[in-house]
Amino acid sequence: MIYCDNQSCIKLTENSVFHDRSKHIGIKYHFIGDYVQKGAVKLEYIPTDEQVADILTKALPWGKYVNFRDRMGVVKNTFLGKREC
Repeated sequence: MIYCDNQSCIKLTENSVFHDRSKHIGIKYHFIGDYVQKGAVKLEYIPTDEQVADILTKALPWGKYVNFRDRMGVVKNTFLGKREC
């Protein structure tokens, strides 16, 4: 299961018909579509506000950072003392 916040990406992998708008995508990036067609991988939509992986790729406001950190199961670093990690 791969959670994705891009509905166009999901539709493109589910429909392997060649589209004029997707011809710029390199062949090597179509492997996910192959795995989706084989049933080995499933893409599921998740709203951007719930995309926990954003903590690893974006600068986030403190509230979102803490929310995603907690949802990932990361625990507070007790070696830092009173400072919030």
